[in-house]
Amino acid sequence: MKKSTIQLAKMFCLGLLSTSLAFTSCSDDDNPEPDGDSSFELVRDDFQGEISDGEVVLASGTYKLTGKIVVKDGATLTIKPGVTIEATDLDPASNRKDIRYIAVAQGGTINVEGTQQSPVVMTATTKEPAAWGGLVICGRAPINVGTTASAEVSDLAYGGTDASDNSGSLRYLRIEYSGYSYNSEKEFNGLSLFGVGNGTTIEYVQSYQGSDDAFEWFGGTVNAKYLVSINTHSSVGDDIFDWTEGWSGTGEYWYGKRTNDGNRGIEADNNSNNHNANPISNPTIKNLTLVGNNGGGENHAIKMRVGTNGSFDNVVLSNWGTGFDIQHNESVAFVTAGTLKATNVKFDNVVTRSKGQKTSPGKDSENKDIPGDIVDVSALYTVNDNATGAGNGVDQPTWAQGWTVGF
Repeated sequence: MKKSTIQLAKMFCLGLLSTSLAFTSCSDDDNPEPDGDSSFELVRDDFQGEISDGEVVLASGTYKLTGKIVVKDGATLTIKPGVTIEATDLDPASNRKDIRYIAVAQGGTINVEGTQQSPVVMTATTKEPAAWGGLVICGRAPINVGTTASAEVSDLAYGGTDASDNSGSLRYLRIEYSGYSYNSEKEFNGLSLFGVGNGTTIEYVQSYQGSDDAFEWFGGTVNAKYLVSINTHSSVGDDIFDWTEGWSGTGEYWYGKRTNDGNRGIEADNNSNNHNANPISNPTIKNLTLVGNNGGGENHAIKMRVGTNGSFDNVVLSNWGTGFDIQHNESVAFVTAGTLKATNVKFDNVVTRSKGQKTSPGKDSENKDIPGDIVDVSALYTVNDNATGAGNGVDQPTWAQGWTVGF
């Protein structure tokens, strides 16, 4: 009897446990996914406003971006695999008051948790370049336009002294149809990085059909790996990769392609007002492919100017009028010193491999710049016809398969 009683007791307990699990399972299915612990009111069809505390989680499906989102100091925006953020059309009557973009302020955090099979997509209802702003991140890493500055497309502060500042993580993210323009001097990019520190992770990000630069660094120390830009639309007109204001991070496995008459593959600056401003722009770029269409008014694969330094290795340049265009005394001097260099470069249908020009010595009688002296800068590169660039020459790299579009 004692044994039977114990067995019955055990069976009773197992029955209760099964019933509890069943109720728990039903409850989980019926309840919506959690959206974090922030006081921010998350509305799926009206995603806009300031996230000022806690964590907001975009868990699944599509969220309609109807204005700007700003992630403030101390707050976090987390975006789960497969989520789509779709920027709705701007109402002309709003007088540009409701530009759609996502910005992360200093001290804010964004975590994009896409996967190769389920990337996060930031796109627009209208599938045209410049349909919305893009993604802007502002950090506390050093810049060379002052200790801090104000970002041109969000008015948020950026810059500081913390080289290892951490703004979060971007992995497997696709940004489509970005680049809204306020005017010719104030335009969004696909991904804009203002003073972002190297504690931030940026890996597997694509900019697709953005109207301004695909990726731009304004100072900072952040590293970026596995970046893709594909531009084919006739209205896409600016550069693929762009840096200025003292960026000194590392870029690895970059693939950029344009079939339109857009601008350069890379446009690189230090500081246009003070070419010697510190910190000097001086990134290290490894495993790079740039494919052009051998047309357009600024048909340069890589343009380095106004005092930027930098080093490149394992580079494939295809279908460009000029491979390397080096301008201004300071950048030319880095070539002479052997610090501005590109090793293992494969030139494929590149008309002029390199050209250099010193700074204008002054103005003429009509107040126009007198052209600077033309100089030989061919010492900056070494040739390797077996270079693989981003991994597969001019073709789609293996690491870009499954989550990118446009190849």
